[in-house]
Amino acid sequence: MTRPTIAITMGDPAGIGPEIIMKALAHQDVHNLCRPLVIGDAERLRQAGRIVGADTAVASLGAAAEADFGVNAVQCVDLKCVPADLPFGRVSAVAGETAYRCIAKAVEIVQAGAAQGICTAPLSKEALHAAGRKFPGHTEMLAHLTGTPEVSMMLVSPKLRVIHVTTHIGLIDAIARIEPGLVERVIARGHAVLVKAGIADPKIGVCAINPHAGENGLFGHGEEAEKIAPAVEACRARGWDVRGPLPADTLFFLAGRGDYDMVVAMYHDQGHGPIKVLGLEAGVNITVGLPVIRTSVDHGTAFDIAGTGQADERSLIEALRQAVDLAPKSLAA
Repeated sequence: MTRPTIAITMGDPAGIGPEIIMKALAHQDVHNLCRPLVIGDAERLRQAGRIVGADTAVASLGAAAEADFGVNAVQCVDLKCVPADLPFGRVSAVAGETAYRCIAKAVEIVQAGAAQGICTAPLSKEALHAAGRKFPGHTEMLAHLTGTPEVSMMLVSPKLRVIHVTTHIGLIDAIARIEPGLVERVIARGHAVLVKAGIADPKIGVCAINPHAGENGLFGHGEEAEKIAPAVEACRARGWDVRGPLPADTLFFLAGRGDYDMVVAMYHDQGHGPIKVLGLEAGVNITVGLPVIRTSVDHGTAFDIAGTGQADERSLIEALRQAVDLAPKSLAA
């Protein structure tokens, strides 16, 4: 069995990232699945290990090439950038800069061929901005670092897959940005991921913007006919099983029971709400369209419990599984 190397970024060191990493890497089945390479601060991981009761050693590496996956130690490319007295649970520019540097190093490692995918622990957008890194989140940062003009966010849970046409912008701005070309490109990116995952002819449902899909013009200003329907028709012309625009409330119900392989959401909360109702511990965030594989936990830094050992590692483990499923197998070891 091939085991791809997955670069795990520590995220915000004041959040729960270090703790869930140490908890997840205490599971032997994670190591059976992949070769985990943490990008972060070795001493912060050791501190987190003591907090969660994990007795696993942490190896401080100067480069990815030094990793020895045959020893019983967490392999960490050590950026040595977290002050020993950095408190848990507080926003800081130092923590934001650390989160950024972890991502930048992970991209460098994957692009050099030393890892086959990236799995990210959560960061704080506020801390990121305090550090002068003006990105709305991981998705936009990764697009910038890889020179990718357009990417999409896909959320995956055991019962539901949702890809977003727009994400971290206000609702009014999102509606203005939606147009047929963008919708078509998002559907195409999602279709490609599903085919790669082994679904030969995925059934895709596309959300409307307005209640009841506009009710033939009764609600809204014709957005469904103007912005969404042409994209659906263009995808159907490619021979794909794409349906919509459909009322979002009904579509998510149908997708949840298995009638659709993926839902295309028009804006952030339309797609995030149903996924998170199903449980944060099972959700995974996948950035679609990057030249590198990237998955993430579908939860935040949880500053309120950071440093207490209470954080749940299950979303990280699932994110690692998804990264392995999507990683190029020909490069794995």
